[in-house]
Amino acid sequence: MQTPCVHIVGAGLAGLAAAVELVGAAYDVKLYEAAPQAGGRCRSYFDATLGLTIDNGNHLLLSGNTTAQAYLRRIGSADRLVGPRATEFPFMDLATGESWRLRPNSGPLPWWIFSPRRRVPNTRARDYLRLLPLLAARKGRALPDVLPCEGRLYERLWRPFFLAVLNTDPAEGSAVLAGAVVRETLAKGASACRPLVAEGLSAAFVDPALAYLAARGTKIRFDRRLRGLGLTRESQNQPGLVERLDFAEETVELGPRDKVILAVPAPVAASIVPNLDVPHSFRAIVNAHFKIAPPVGLPPILGLLNSTSEWLFAFPDRLSVTISGADRLLDMGREALAEMIWAEVARAAKIAAPLPTWQIIKEKRATFAATPQEEARRPGPRTRHANLLLAGDWTATGLPATIEGALRSGVRAAALVAAER
Repeated sequence: MQTPCVHIVGAGLAGLAAAVELVGAAYDVKLYEAAPQAGGRCRSYFDATLGLTIDNGNHLLLSGNTTAQAYLRRIGSADRLVGPRATEFPFMDLATGESWRLRPNSGPLPWWIFSPRRRVPNTRARDYLRLLPLLAARKGRALPDVLPCEGRLYERLWRPFFLAVLNTDPAEGSAVLAGAVVRETLAKGASACRPLVAEGLSAAFVDPALAYLAARGTKIRFDRRLRGLGLTRESQNQPGLVERLDFAEETVELGPRDKVILAVPAPVAASIVPNLDVPHSFRAIVNAHFKIAPPVGLPPILGLLNSTSEWLFAFPDRLSVTISGADRLLDMGREALAEMIWAEVARAAKIAAPLPTWQIIKEKRATFAATPQEEARRPGPRTRHANLLLAGDWTATGLPATIEGALRSGVRAAALVAAER
């Protein structure tokens, strides 16, 4: 009997995670990618302007991202995530010049909130307890319905934190998604929320996965853009099936036991799968890179308040800034934006230097808008076609559009395939 095949369309993190889970099992795995490289929005590239290899976006992970940790261990690149030994989050308020470090304690009992040296300055322990209702937030609730979006603690901690994880103004964000992140990280204590950054996204998440797959006989077929699916008609008693994959370059016929995991962006999936409801509102992210060595003593990750810049990353060869929910900056000229951000970076890092060589990257549709309305549009992994599954950070992972969510969606789709053998 011929070995059934799983056709995975899309070699971003969701597709790679699904392939890594299934390769070497009782399936022949075939992986297709429309672009000439893997990784999707999570990859590295050589930037000719900077003369450096950079990531197409700065991605912060937390030690509580268990799916990401398991994925990296499996492909042999767990050591490519680096971060401070202790769990701490440095912040600086550019309006006042004040600096502090948030330092959660180990274990789920948050005694750190009773220590003025560990919490946000001029906040009280009881202020933090207002977060508790968020942990049990119901579907359809916005963050302000559960957590007061005002006050010193909100402005100095919760707003920057939730803006970063949701990539959406917390005032319109989903309470369910915000609560899910808190439950998996901050609520578990320091061991689950230590900040981690990849030593190159491709070096950590993509290249080792490609090597892992190749060593097991699976290679990606690049430049394969899916144009459509050959679908059988659904009936009252029988779901539809995918009979073929119509790529621009070729047609791939499916066997009766074959499966398809569609791990492509939401708009692409909606254009290919009939009657598929997906998120259709998106939010931008702006990243700025400056070719200059960080000064001694600058923390690897620094949260900035009262500034356009939100998170400052110190890499050995550059300083990088990430700005979430950045739609307001899309029409601003790149040079003016670079000058404005550099003025903030120079102040935060105490650098007396003119604007160095820079690069601005604007991702107009970086993630779906993490609002209750868009959360309700996220489909699960199953479709109305029995052999077609979905994966991607835009599917109903229970998390915002994050690396952890993307990987989790691929692992989940692979588990469903394996369960139907």
